[in-house]
Parts: sequence; structure tokens; C-alpha cells
Amino acid sequence: MNIEQDIRPVTHLKTNTAAVLAQINDTGRPMIITQDGKPRAVLQDPDSYERMRNALALLKLIAQGEEDIRKGRTIKQTEVFSKLRARLKKRAGDLP
Repeated sequence: MNIEQDIRPVTHLKTNTAAVLAQINDTGRPMIITQDGKPRAVLQDPDSYERMRNALALLKLIAQGEEDIRKGRTIKQTEVFSKLRARLKKRAGDLP
């Protein structure tokens, strides 16, 4: 992958919007938009953006879990399963 292909000035975006969107959606690579030679925005196709958001959310959950472990906020597996079984039995008893 050549990142230079994915860096364009804002004027290129203005004059070639349809082509830029087609490239982003066809390649799945983001495009960096510059203004006055400095990066100002990143354009990304919706599928890649959603995958990135999901990955970040998962990483956040992992970090929270690791923090819980460091602080001793854990429950033994056997206790978790015992509580789940009790809840399921109670629900089954509530059914007609």
C-alpha cells in the first residue's frame, strides 16, 4: 500500500468528489485530505468505519476488564454459573 496515493488536497476533493468516494469505497482505504499542506480530515467508507468503531469498543471492554482484574473486582466462574442456573430455574418456574 502506498499512502501517497491516499493523501489529497481539499481542492482535489472539491473537483473530484465522486471519484474520491468511488476510490474510498472500492479500495476500503481511507483518504487523508490536506489543507495548506497539513492533514485536516480523513475520509473513510462506512463499512471500514463501523469495523473500526467495533474494534475500539472491544478494546475498551478489554481494558475495563483488565482494570477490574487489577482491582480485584472478580467473581469465580463457579459462582457465576450457579447464579445463572438459579435465575434460569426461577424463570422456568414462572412459565405457565
